[in-house]
Amino acid sequence: MRALFKDNIVEALIGLLVVIVAIGFVSLAYARTQSGAIADGYVLKARFPNVAGVSAGTDVRMAGIKIGKVASQSLDPNSYQAVLELSIDKALKLPIDSSAAITTEGLLGGTFIALTPGGDSVMLKAGDEITETSGATDLMGLIGSFVNRSGGDAPAAAPAAPAAPAQ
Repeated sequence: MRALFKDNIVEALIGLLVVIVAIGFVSLAYARTQSGAIADGYVLKARFPNVAGVSAGTDVRMAGIKIGKVASQSLDPNSYQAVLELSIDKALKLPIDSSAAITTEGLLGGTFIALTPGGDSVMLKAGDEITETSGATDLMGLIGSFVNRSGGDAPAAAPAAPAAPAQ
């Protein structure tokens, strides 16, 4: 009986250890996703013709540093352009002539919004729109067009005429 009780205590301690480790992993994952979150910011809008790879929560960066995130996205029913709401750190003020571009971190990297500050002395306010934007580049489309241009779709060259016999 005593051995059975001892085995139960060992199993309970192992179970407790597993639960503690699981809670640790969940807390670490939560802290990692919340790091750099913009809790107190202001919202700017930006219109793009194509926002492939962008969703709510996508980073907004300036000079490679996270300064915000995409708060929401919607489609303008009149212009059929994507409208992104960008939550920007309230400590940063952006000139009114700033620009936004959808960029990737390389061939296999993630997508983010890159802001480039302008030189105007007038600053954007909450709710304003960044008018200078460039959408996502369709990388697969570019690769496909390159392959089609350099591939075998071009007509074959005419065969060369036989050389005249030497005399």
